[in-house]
Amino acid sequence: MEEKPQNGGSFCLGGLVAGVREVHESGRTKEMEWRQAQIRGLIRMLTEEEDAVFDALHEDLGKHRVESFRDEVGNLVKSFRNTLQNLKKWADTPLISFPCNAMVVPEPIGVVLIFSCWNLPLGLALEPLSGALAAGNAVVLKPSELAPSTAAFLAANLPKYLDAKAVKIVQGGPEVGEGLMEHRWDKVLFTGNARVGRIIMTKAAKHLTPVALELGSKCPCIVDRINSKWECQVAVNRIVGAKWSTCAGQACIAIDYILVEEQFAPILIELLVSTLERFFTKPEYMARILNEKHFDRLANLLADHRVASSIVHGGGANRKTLTIEPTILLDPPLDSDIMTEEIFGPLLPIITVKKTEDCLAFLKPKPKPLAIYAFTKDEKLKQRIIAETSSGCVTFNDAIVQYGLDTVPFGGIGASGFGQYHGKYTFELFSHRKAVIKRSLWVEFMFRYPPWDEYRMRMLRRAFRFDYVSLVLGLLGLRQHDFKF
Repeated sequence: MEEKPQNGGSFCLGGLVAGVREVHESGRTKEMEWRQAQIRGLIRMLTEEEDAVFDALHEDLGKHRVESFRDEVGNLVKSFRNTLQNLKKWADTPLISFPCNAMVVPEPIGVVLIFSCWNLPLGLALEPLSGALAAGNAVVLKPSELAPSTAAFLAANLPKYLDAKAVKIVQGGPEVGEGLMEHRWDKVLFTGNARVGRIIMTKAAKHLTPVALELGSKCPCIVDRINSKWECQVAVNRIVGAKWSTCAGQACIAIDYILVEEQFAPILIELLVSTLERFFTKPEYMARILNEKHFDRLANLLADHRVASSIVHGGGANRKTLTIEPTILLDPPLDSDIMTEEIFGPLLPIITVKKTEDCLAFLKPKPKPLAIYAFTKDEKLKQRIIAETSSGCVTFNDAIVQYGLDTVPFGGIGASGFGQYHGKYTFELFSHRKAVIKRSLWVEFMFRYPPWDEYRMRMLRRAFRFDYVSLVLGLLGLRQHDFKF
């Protein structure tokens, strides 16, 4: 069941944590049937309550139902079905090593705490939740209070479809999150900004709790000159989609800025503007800004007169409706806030370089982003980007699609976070890979033990080199020429 703050905002978190841990220690969550039942429950919930999900996401962020299905509901159901199909295989991965039977057995970590974020409030809650349950853990989920309708939906519906004693939903603000972190967990996953991430890590250190952080960053997009008109338009379609049609750019993997040759910039801007006009023919086709605080933050990025003078398209904003036009800027100052802070909104700076290869020198001193995007047909450039840059992932000729792929890990590096999940990687994130060694008492190798002599040294050298032929001959006492190793 849902846990709500009482008595002026406090409640017995200790009892909640103890109750969830008791359920896990009973062994119930380790059973394969239980794990599968939880994943099926998530699928049923999203299928049966689809309209309620759409309503909640629209109330929180103004998302159109099609965007909500593409980015959250449909993507989640696909992921959950993949988990169901492969769960038994993930949970049983023996590895054999002579002279022992050596197995790697995935076991549940224990009791997991998940903090989700507001921009994809359903997906960022249920994707990690599904993997934690598939791995056999008990879970406490803290949805973002900044998406209250989605948080209320989760609190009302998850207990109906999941084991309500093993999965708890806790609603509340930052004080509730801080209260949760006072307790011992076996793993914590936090999705959000770096400031809160540092608080989470500091509090986790008290209990030596392992933490996975999914943080934001300034994700760059390199756009190389593409001669084909069709391919160029496809590239622009994908850029516009990755910047403005995913929560109005309020996403950690949204394109933050573009790097392009200065000679190609006018053509790119013209295509971006015409594509925006085709895609967003109605205001409701783009999500709104979360709240007034975030609106004011974005408006302040444009308040700098040096930045405002670089606007080449858009710039209009309405605080009453929390909407900002898709805005394109050309070469704003590199020391301005819009180029030093993560934008997290519908503003797109374009930075020009003399040659596309100069983009690499531009990126190298920057903090490692969650993603680097590059639209190019140049295979040498692709290899250089892979070899000479560091990021959570690299995506060529598309953007954001990596989030929906269950076969590759999703996560950051450095300041953009650490810990990877999605698909099998979510299962692994919330599992401990326990080594199990089995040996017989019938065979013994006495050269392992003192008293030490040259015979034992020779035998150990052969063993460590896996030279089993000469090892067996030595054990049989057969003479052979001296080996030099």
